Amino acid sequence: RQNRIGLTVSAKLAHAVQRNRLRRQLREIYRLHEGQFARGYDIVVVARSAAVDADFAVLERAYLNLAKKAGILSEADR
Repeated sequence: RQNRIGLTVSAKLAHAVQRNRLRRQLREIYRLHEGQFARGYDIVVVARSAAVDADFAVLERAYLNLAKKAGILSEADR
């Protein structure tokens, strides 16, 4: 079974252009590292205010750290 990804970015955080850019970045981070994630999970990412201004590298590091903390990175890639 494949993972399902849900992304949410509140309208309170930024204008539509910035929110959509953040969503695209979060989807791309998952796509690039999809092979490292264990299968069969529903993953929900809730963006916070600091994410709006963060660089891609910072978002990527935070995303992977949280995935590791949640235990959804596959054993071979830890």
